[in-house]
Amino acid sequence: MSEKIDTIKQWLNEHQVDVAYISDFHTISYLTGFESDPIERILALIIFAQDEPFIFAPALEVEAVKETGWTHPVYGYQDHENGWAILAGHIKDHSQHLTNWAVEQNQLTLSRANYLQTALPEIKFTADLTPMLEEFRLHKSAAEIEEMHQAGDDADKAFQYGFAALAEGVSELAVAAYLEYETKKCGIPGMSFETLVQFGAHAANPHGNTGNTVLQPGDMALFDLGTIYGGHVSDATRTVAYKSVSDHQRDVYNVVLEAQLAAQDAVKPGMTAGELDKIARDVITKAGYGEYFVHRLGHGLGSSVHESIQIAQGNDFVLQPNMAFSIEPGIYIPGDMGVRIEDSIVLTETGADSFTHLSKELQIID
Repeated sequence: MSEKIDTIKQWLNEHQVDVAYISDFHTISYLTGFESDPIERILALIIFAQDEPFIFAPALEVEAVKETGWTHPVYGYQDHENGWAILAGHIKDHSQHLTNWAVEQNQLTLSRANYLQTALPEIKFTADLTPMLEEFRLHKSAAEIEEMHQAGDDADKAFQYGFAALAEGVSELAVAAYLEYETKKCGIPGMSFETLVQFGAHAANPHGNTGNTVLQPGDMALFDLGTIYGGHVSDATRTVAYKSVSDHQRDVYNVVLEAQLAAQDAVKPGMTAGELDKIARDVITKAGYGEYFVHRLGHGLGSSVHESIQIAQGNDFVLQPNMAFSIEPGIYIPGDMGVRIEDSIVLTETGADSFTHLSKELQIID
């Protein structure tokens, strides 16, 4: 972690920037080992070109920061205090060089930028840290990959709990609740995002939510879920049939499965994200369902569920070893059904190393 912060300090000096202000809690976790969503409170990692860094956090989090092994200062503020004024005071105590700041432009809101500039009128936001931070997170270390493998193993267990909960008349919410309860009972610390369970025609909304739709014989059931292990996550999707499956449902499922396997088998270093998307999309289009594949093929992931890689049409980004991303084609027919099959993989020198290992063949849950 100190290596990454040293690299940022070096970047600040090379670009004649005085201060880096980092406020995305996922980035702070990635750089320091401390993870907590501050919600409306202030959480910031301040890195100086010429001084030691510090973390500024709500007072209730100060001891938790120290417990991570963070060896630099950590300062807190209480809810009734003016946190921006207190933060400004600590920044001035550390450095007299405060004019040029680098921030995460995709993270810092206009209102919070105004608070900072009110507390420190001399500052100017002159540089964007986002590209460098995204580059950091693109290439996974062996330790990061190991954590993602463990998160993938835990996701496999979570799917099994979900499948076991399927019964006639049960709601999507009840299945999701059972699944998450059982994962915690067996020691899995948490889900990496809100579990998605969708039955029948409800699954035709690829960004829907888990609701009160109840399961009936002949429905397809879509599960999209992930777990957290250490500082890293998994993300996977499986679609199963309940009691029976029609020829139409099986046909749609098999097209999605062919597209997913074709892309996962073909991926290799040096190809572009757009080329990979095209491999899966061509399978679905050739089968006559192209209009129903309405999203990109995949996205990066690692210390958070969505990172910067976009496996999308026309994207010339070149895929390289140790990058991690999802491969998740889907067919969504409004009023009828939805199928998505997703694995998240890390790219090796020779191809895809999947984090999840649950079978992708169509399961009929009886």
